Amino acid sequence: MPPTLNVDVYDLDRYVEGVPHDAFRVLRAEAPVYFHPEPDGVGFWAITKYADVVQISKDPYTFSSWRGGTNIKDYPPDSLDIIRMLMLNMDPPQHNKFRRLTSTGFTPRMIARMEEYIRAAARKIVDDVAPLGACDFVTKIAAELPLVVICDIMGVPQEDRHLVFDWSNRLIGFDDPEFQTSLDDAQIAASELWAYANQLAEERKGKGGKDLVSVLLDAEIDGEQLDEMEFDAFFLLLSVAGNETTRNLISGGMVALMEHPEQRARLLADPTLLPSAVEEMLRWVTPVIHFRRTATRDVELRGQPIKENDKVVLYYASANRDEEVFADGHRFDIGRTPNDHIAFGIGQHSCLGLNLARLEIKVMFEELLRRMPDIEPAGPARRLRSNFINGVKELPVRYTPST
Repeated sequence: MPPTLNVDVYDLDRYVEGVPHDAFRVLRAEAPVYFHPEPDGVGFWAITKYADVVQISKDPYTFSSWRGGTNIKDYPPDSLDIIRMLMLNMDPPQHNKFRRLTSTGFTPRMIARMEEYIRAAARKIVDDVAPLGACDFVTKIAAELPLVVICDIMGVPQEDRHLVFDWSNRLIGFDDPEFQTSLDDAQIAASELWAYANQLAEERKGKGGKDLVSVLLDAEIDGEQLDEMEFDAFFLLLSVAGNETTRNLISGGMVALMEHPEQRARLLADPTLLPSAVEEMLRWVTPVIHFRRTATRDVELRGQPIKENDKVVLYYASANRDEEVFADGHRFDIGRTPNDHIAFGIGQHSCLGLNLARLEIKVMFEELLRRMPDIEPAGPARRLRSNFINGVKELPVRYTPST
């Protein structure tokens, strides 16, 4: 490893300007398995090459999600016990059981049945803002569709969907002072969300409903039903993951189209390119920048000795621009093929809702391009201060009003 290498991909303030892809490019070339210093922490191995991210993701027995959780920060034991109830932070065989439980609501067949509903929801969102000629793209468009859809899947009344929006902002945006000032507030948001989940559970239990809350309440794992904390953890994960990442992809995808007008013109001229454009948006934006694993034993990777309990951080944002996998990976190309990005992760923890997310993104852009073909920035995008989520907080846009 080059002794003079001075690269920082942790610094939160760097991400306000965007993901530091130049730094990731240096790491891929010079130190793909790099021991990165950590403020107020012991440091971690930054994994930046596609092949290594895939290899580690497919080996949960050596690289655990459960042992230290999936965030870079180390949690005190009582907090770690709580976050281990999230499926995201489980290892086999426990993870397999819980994933089977929820996957029934996210099969391709189930999602295909929702297309008509999703299109109607997307159309209404665009209808509401089209006459205005200007709006904040994030709150009025990008955030609305995932919220409407995930609340419908879980049986959350639509009038409560902005409670879910607020809780997820406070849970995901804890490094951004606009959303909260401390980790304590994230825990308060989690408590509020759990209390709401329990209220829903009381209303639904034993009623035989078809929404995901009812399905989870009535389901069994090895003959046992979910206890209250397990149900609350599921509800939190689905609420946040079901809206936050898709919202940021739709926002980031629109920024990419506006920053690459030749690609937008190409898409408007040939709408059949939309499926590949969606995949390129996913690769380009990569809404979840990283997840952590913890080594369960001493192991070597590219000549670097990783010790048991070392933190190993998988940088999907870097892997998705790896020169060995993506030709000219720093170019936004809506016709890119093949495009084997890992924006949804890979292995046992690949995104449960990937089929739903793809459908929501495709339908939303179909409606936007049809009704607002000349949409353009009306001010700078404001980005989330986070090295974990590649998020846009505000995106003022203008367009020719239509009715």
